[in-house]
Amino acid sequence: MLATFSYVDFQRQNCAVGEDVEKLKQRLSLLDYLRQQNWAVRAAGHGPEFVGLCPLHPETRPSFYVNARKNLFYCHGCGQGGDLIRFVQLSRHLSFRESLAYLEQQSAPPTDPAAILEQAATFYQQQLHCYAEALRYLEQRGLRDPALIKELRIGYAPGGSLRRHLTAQGYSCDLLQRLGLLNSQDHDAFHRRVIFPCCQGGRIVNLYGRSIAAAFAHRFLPGSRGGLYAWESVRQFPTVILVEGLFDFAVLWQMGFRHATCSLGTHLNAEQFQQLCDRPRTVYLTFDVDANGSGQKASQQLAQRLCAQGIATRRVLLPDGHDPNSFAQGGDARQFQSLLEAAQP
Repeated sequence: MLATFSYVDFQRQNCAVGEDVEKLKQRLSLLDYLRQQNWAVRAAGHGPEFVGLCPLHPETRPSFYVNARKNLFYCHGCGQGGDLIRFVQLSRHLSFRESLAYLEQQSAPPTDPAAILEQAATFYQQQLHCYAEALRYLEQRGLRDPALIKELRIGYAPGGSLRRHLTAQGYSCDLLQRLGLLNSQDHDAFHRRVIFPCCQGGRIVNLYGRSIAAAFAHRFLPGSRGGLYAWESVRQFPTVILVEGLFDFAVLWQMGFRHATCSLGTHLNAEQFQQLCDRPRTVYLTFDVDANGSGQKASQQLAQRLCAQGIATRRVLLPDGHDPNSFAQGGDARQFQSLLEAAQP
């Protein structure tokens, strides 16, 4: 039985291949590829052209030209020319499809989750200053120091743009879904949220998004949230201020209390608890004073656990209805220092 030939299917396949080729050309620079192959190059005048010895045939005088803007090459010695795919065909003696497969493999982005989260965090950082609503929100929460905002790598997720950015780098929607950066509909998981990267050992392990709109306030990506926030900077201090939330932490750092850290909630995970117990120190527990008393109850329970491990604790009593963030907006460093001095075991 003869297979039915469909011109439409054939045309669709060709269109798909054409789209893949164009994406590959946009992602890969001919000049960068040649430099990776140790091609010695010099500028040819003041334009986008470069010249060097031809990699395709022996020669003593440079005749191989590359136009970086057009992503094309031409050799006046052997007469060969074309784009990156054509160069790979000629230099590696591959077919067109074999060259495509080779370049796809060469250009495949890293699948290390930390590397992808790093790219996402950098993108969100770049977005922050493009959206007045995000800057206004930081101002409302008392976070005004541009140097600190940059140091903490705070960003903004407007929604609808991260997917486009990361897929252009070659990441698949399926991979981004598995990391939680996209939802099941392939939409950005973070929408109108201020973003804090959560790091551990110098690598980003999660992202925290604080809604600036009516959505549920707090959101993390799936998986581990890591240890105590900024612990690498804080662990050296003999006294540590422990707070619940990242905005509590950020405003305390802004006020000069660089021995503050954050547990991302009232219930510490095993790693966070061990970090507090890794050496003799005093921990100032500065949890929210909630109407339902949950913050102070959690503080009391944690104090008992820490004392059982030989760690001294002090419970900082904020005014009713306050957390460190709201208190800092109405007070100053001297007033908060007074609360630390008045803290009770």
